[in-house]
Amino acid sequence: MAQKFGGKFSPDGTSDTSDTTERGAFQGAKVDPVGARANILFLPPIPMVFFALNDGAVNLVLALVAAGILTLAAWMLRGGLQAEAAYNARKVARRPSIPRKLFASSLTGIGIALAAFWSEPGLIAPILFGIAAGGLHLAAFGMDPLKDKGMEGIDTFQQDRVARVVDEAETYLTAMTEAMKRAEDRKMELKLETFQATARDLIRTVEEDPRDLTAARKYLGVYLMGARDATVKFADIYSRTRDTQARADYAALLDDLSDNFDARTRKLLVDDRSDLNIEIDVLRDRLQREGVHTAPADNS
Repeated sequence: MAQKFGGKFSPDGTSDTSDTTERGAFQGAKVDPVGARANILFLPPIPMVFFALNDGAVNLVLALVAAGILTLAAWMLRGGLQAEAAYNARKVARRPSIPRKLFASSLTGIGIALAAFWSEPGLIAPILFGIAAGGLHLAAFGMDPLKDKGMEGIDTFQQDRVARVVDEAETYLTAMTEAMKRAEDRKMELKLETFQATARDLIRTVEEDPRDLTAARKYLGVYLMGARDATVKFADIYSRTRDTQARADYAALLDDLSDNFDARTRKLLVDDRSDLNIEIDVLRDRLQREGVHTAPADNS
């Protein structure tokens, strides 16, 4: 007797909401903020120096100075783009302490002005070339973020404490990535990246609400330091022996860590919502005592 097909993806099937989708290694991955258009700015100083080799000592020094300034401008631009990407990735962030992109535009204008003076001595033409180059650079890459984001009502002292813990946590995560390269196992690298993405979810949660630091500090400090040490030991052992048991044990450790970090993140989010509900209820009671009646909120 024929049996009707049923299941999650059938027309009459019901979806099982209890299933959890395993997080992919590249979930949350971001494109490199620097890109080719910024890296290509390292190239113009190279031919500038070669063209000046047979043009006398003064012109050679001038070309070297111009090339050095342009190289510094390209390097500053890379840092500015990375800082801007980190700023945009966070809901709560301080503006970059150094406006690197603005400095890069200014240095580009100075470098081009010196290069123009080398080929066409005078003042008017080099100044015009420098202003044009700086303006075009600024138009192409934009300004640095000039104000803090999401910092209203946040204790700056507490935020500084969070920043120190976050920097320490990122140092551990970076050390894990560097150590894993010695193992030369792509599947384990992907598993490590999955755990790191889960850890960074917890980091972002703490950054957005510094009050969560006390509950998460052990995870971002002690646990990540232990994970780093375990990663270093695994990479050393596996790179020499290709021990499958060590690989299986380390994979199980990463799975346990991912589950624990994810559970802590969800717990913090639930606690934040509970705190919000309490504040809303307290405010509603105060309004009712003042004679202002509000409709109850639908929490479904």
